Amino acid sequence: MSAELPTAIRAFVEATNAADTDAFLAAFAPDATLDDWGRVFRGADGIAAWNRTDNIGVQAHFDVVEHAPGAEDGTHVVTLRVSGNGYNGTGPMTFTVRDGRIVSLVIAP
Repeated sequence: MSAELPTAIRAFVEATNAADTDAFLAAFAPDATLDDWGRVFRGADGIAAWNRTDNIGVQAHFDVVEHAPGAEDGTHVVTLRVSGNGYNGTGPMTFTVRDGRIVSLVIAP
């Protein structure tokens, strides 16, 4: 995994791959948002719900393909290869990180 990835994004990937829900949720700020192709999840309860239905709950596994800085300060575009019992494929995720935690994650082309 790229050493350039911010700690929170590394934690997101590593926690998913280890099926560690507590570590996964700890990577996000309490008021974070997650937009998965227009399905928006807000706050800790929303992120936890997405994790159950679309991530660790379906045994997702991430491999980092590419990482680039985003257009705005604190944003990172990370292309991930996803496998598991849910979505399988490769695509970008745009993370916004502030104060060491993910405040926004957008999954879309």
